[in-house]
Amino acid sequence: GGGVPAGGVSDATIRGVAKTRVAKGLGAGIGGGGGGVGGQMWGPPLFDPSSHLVPTGRPGRNLDAFLCGEDLLAPLFAHGARGADIAVIEGVMGLFDGRGGSEGFASTAHVARLLEAPVVLVVDARGLGESVAALVAGYRDHDPHLRIAGVALNRVGSDRHADVLRASLSRLGLPVLGVLPRDEALATPSRHLGLIPVAERPAAARALVATAARAITAAFDLEAVERLAATAPPLPDRPWDPAEGMAPHAVKGGVVAVAGGPAFSFTYAEHLELLAAAGAEVAVFDPMSDEGLPAGTSALVMGGGFPEAHIEDLAQNAGLLRAVRAHAATGRPLLAECGGLLYLCRDLDGHPLAGVLPARATMTDRLTLGYRDVVAATTAAGWQAGERARGHEFHHSRVTPAAGAACAWYVDGSPEGFAIGQVHASYIHTHWAATPSVPIRLAATA
Repeated sequence: GGGVPAGGVSDATIRGVAKTRVAKGLGAGIGGGGGGVGGQMWGPPLFDPSSHLVPTGRPGRNLDAFLCGEDLLAPLFAHGARGADIAVIEGVMGLFDGRGGSEGFASTAHVARLLEAPVVLVVDARGLGESVAALVAGYRDHDPHLRIAGVALNRVGSDRHADVLRASLSRLGLPVLGVLPRDEALATPSRHLGLIPVAERPAAARALVATAARAITAAFDLEAVERLAATAPPLPDRPWDPAEGMAPHAVKGGVVAVAGGPAFSFTYAEHLELLAAAGAEVAVFDPMSDEGLPAGTSALVMGGGFPEAHIEDLAQNAGLLRAVRAHAATGRPLLAECGGLLYLCRDLDGHPLAGVLPARATMTDRLTLGYRDVVAATTAAGWQAGERARGHEFHHSRVTPAAGAACAWYVDGSPEGFAIGQVHASYIHTHWAATPSVPIRLAATA
């Protein structure tokens, strides 16, 4: 289709039906994981797209209509799937669950409509018999502009159970593309509402993908899935290009260090691409093991992740903690989001950390989750006061105080986060594809 790959969406009726095992298995099973399949994932930063790197060999990408805007969805999709024959897009939450009170805006269904992608509905068959048809029919008929084109049955108890389900669904005229039995060996470990990142368990992730690929290959009609993907129309949009519009601003030189490794795995691939296009030398480092910042670091980015899961290693790496404090003290840019915010606090649950911010962090049982419309409160680390952005918040922690005398953002008029010198730190995740001026400024400063 004009050089733009066909697409398909693997999605679920509700969260927790194990659509990830289906999506990863399809990604590895179609084409044998030889690079002909692109893996992408709808969803905000709490859902780690790195799980698609293992089965497809490509970096996972988040497709989010709220963070990036509707107009960027197709170009970002085409960019992420460039050179692939088929793209498997894994949904998150339930099919129609999006921004609260917005009639499904930024839901998986919204993304599928924007891309005109056929949807494979993953159904947890445990305890279902004849009623499976009523369930699937409800999803099929809920949105006439959405094309649910097939069903994947998961956690099926026996051959007899599968026969009952197939017979019920045959009345709907929707093909059953695959039937997966109950198998705990295919379970993917999770934390909070998302998966445990691949960076924390690379060997286990590879083994799980291999198991899922074998199961999917045996249980699915992969040729039917490929034919279904081929029915997606060609996308009229040219792929997103991180270098577009950068030439007048690009300044060669300057190292932007980006936190990575097991504790900080929630950084969008597009962020690194935009920094490089703006002329920066991007250096990824691991706060758990690297004792200092990369040589020549002029700007520092610390994104999201699960620092609380690795707090002892982070707290014991005193050399890097000193280096981050020194970086901030010299007035060089330091942009931190969520996990990065925690790292800059004095301590987390009593474990000493960088102490860049006059705040303490504690883990709680309370989940803070949702999209946010934000306004930059202070000019610092790539953001300019008064600049508007869209963000997402997801954490089980609390920072005390919640904001500094100079705050990072105004969220519905309330202060959030910290802006101290050239440090900009908050819980708000943003996507720079929607705000390319941020990496331009960071690279120019570096």
